[in-house]
Amino acid sequence: MAHIIVVGNEKGGAGKSTVSMHVATALARMGHRISGLDLDLRQRTFGRYIENRRAYLEESGLDLACPALCDLPEVAQESLRPGENMYDHRLSAAVAQMEADNDFILIDCPGSHTRLSQVAHSLADTLITPLNDSFIDFDLLAHTDASGEKITGPSVYSEMVWNARQLRAQAGLSAIDWVVVRNRMGAQRMVNKEKMERAIENLSKRIGFRIAPGFNERVIFRELFPRGLTLLDLKDIGVKQLNISNIAARQELRDLVKALNLPDVTVDF
Repeated sequence: MAHIIVVGNEKGGAGKSTVSMHVATALARMGHRISGLDLDLRQRTFGRYIENRRAYLEESGLDLACPALCDLPEVAQESLRPGENMYDHRLSAAVAQMEADNDFILIDCPGSHTRLSQVAHSLADTLITPLNDSFIDFDLLAHTDASGEKITGPSVYSEMVWNARQLRAQAGLSAIDWVVVRNRMGAQRMVNKEKMERAIENLSKRIGFRIAPGFNERVIFRELFPRGLTLLDLKDIGVKQLNISNIAARQELRDLVKALNLPDVTVDF
């Protein structure tokens, strides 16, 4: 059975597609068989990233590891069982198609609440939730008082993850390993940053997730998208000397993949 990684967060701009592409490509480069599925059916940033990579590799003649890309199959209405949801059927069919030939399946969810996203979360063996280091993004996980110090209750996304955990438990499946990834953390020790750190640590103990380091804001991430490249590909395209920012970003990716603690994955880049 393929290990299913779901990258989810109901807020846009948290870095889901960047995390998805870099984790997927890192696994592919380490020799693991991995397929990606983009559930943002309108924007398709993750899907476009993989398509850009394929096109660039073909055009340049480079032979670099690339995640496979699977689309949701079309399903005839008459093939549905009574009361069965069309999107549930399409997602199940896509996962069944990928499971036999892959070590990992990575599903990138849209930055909004959809039926597809909800079902995908219940399939997750590992759930990655990228979060910008601000109380605006934190509000997706939990509500706080005006000081930002006291958590007053869970928010909509945490409740959805809780429901997904319940569904997995009822089906006799293993528990979701939920990893909240802190993106765009400032380098300086600021009051807001320290409050965020305390709030996330407190919440992790209350609702059960692990905390992992993510990516800081770097121009390189935006520059690589049109060619479908990642930080790990720079030397392969002729970049002989990485600058300090690129070296730091590569280390951030290494730390993230290590922190995910995925089965049979030894980080060697």
